[in-house]
Amino acid sequence: MEPERNVARSKANFISIHVQDIITATPETKPASLCVQSETAKLRQVVVHTPSDEMALVSPENKDALLFDDILDLSVAREEHQVMCRLFEKIVGAPDAVLQLSQLLREAFDNEDARLDYVERLCKVLPERNYEAYAEELRALDAVELHRFAITGQAPFSVSAYPHPNLLFTRDLSAVVGKHVILSLAATPARLPESVIISTVMRYHPRFADIADQLIELPEQVSFEGGDLLVVNEKLVLIGQSERTSLGGVMAVTRELLERTKVEHVLMVNLPKQRSCMHLDTVFTFADSVTCVEFPPIIEEARDNVYHFEAGDDPRTFRTRVLPNLKEALVEMTGLDITFIPCGGEELISQRREQWTDGANLFALAPGLVVGYERNRKTFASLREHGFHVVDAESFLDFYEGNNVGGNERMAVKLTGHELSRGRGGPRCMTMPLAREA
Repeated sequence: MEPERNVARSKANFISIHVQDIITATPETKPASLCVQSETAKLRQVVVHTPSDEMALVSPENKDALLFDDILDLSVAREEHQVMCRLFEKIVGAPDAVLQLSQLLREAFDNEDARLDYVERLCKVLPERNYEAYAEELRALDAVELHRFAITGQAPFSVSAYPHPNLLFTRDLSAVVGKHVILSLAATPARLPESVIISTVMRYHPRFADIADQLIELPEQVSFEGGDLLVVNEKLVLIGQSERTSLGGVMAVTRELLERTKVEHVLMVNLPKQRSCMHLDTVFTFADSVTCVEFPPIIEEARDNVYHFEAGDDPRTFRTRVLPNLKEALVEMTGLDITFIPCGGEELISQRREQWTDGANLFALAPGLVVGYERNRKTFASLREHGFHVVDAESFLDFYEGNNVGGNERMAVKLTGHELSRGRGGPRCMTMPLAREA
């Protein structure tokens, strides 16, 4: 074996479109201050992943294994994503408003313990990939090389590994509830390495050094992804039992929330186990505390698909009851007169079409200020009918000041997402808020 020559030859084959931006950037690191008590309070800090080299490695041959329906034009997808990030930066108005996951991982890997722990966890969660056979070589990689492997699956030696284009959907990697972080356990082999990535970042990046006792880790035998959890308020959380979050995952998360946070009530929504509604946030999101966008067939027309959990007399047990559907359950649990706006408007065919293209997957930047894909025209028309001023993202960036948005004016921002939407995830899917205003 000739390791030096082998490394040089393999490095020559690397794709290096954007990774150099990650390697050379050195933003100031500030301690994390976690706080998510609702879905719609003004955004303070969010983790995203602008698509990069890993997306260029999705091909017709591997796209199904990578859970992608189509192949994205990387340069266009990056431009669309960067516009979304500019929206966040404008609203928050702080230099560290938007954190890039890839950058966080690269910085975490400066710690040798982080690199060793990453390799150990990767071998453990995917024994069928036989990474154990390459463990010695993986442990020998420096921070730059291991970062490239973690994102793209490429290494300076022969190893069978996939790229991770689903990192685009940072929402699924964890969920912040109050001041705690629930770390994901992905349901599919394609996404399990992402769970290892977020665990590494949260455990070893200097920004998160003070939150070790705020991390919630789940049992190995369950699955949970953050797109299935919505924070209604400090005491009420919604969790979807879906294609990606198992019943055991719901139970484990519920137990941890009731024991360790201020949450007192959990509503579990039993979703169809199919790709079209893989997470709860693909069929339901909030625009403000009393307005939401829904896919009616699941949220209000289904029957007896919601379960209410609260702590029992024994701390390890729940009191449980069945509720008719999420619409009725939310009205009862909050005592509020909530407006439910159908994605796609009133016609079922339009609802189905626009739910498929993430019409119900809005992301709130502040109360009454949401962003969604412009292609969902009937959803935006419904928002306009309910008093939202509809504006495209570029106009918003040109004419609105972040600190002047809010008050009585409600606004829906149209994000061009011709390429991003082909990845099967909307603006909420692409965002993992760490902090919102209390």
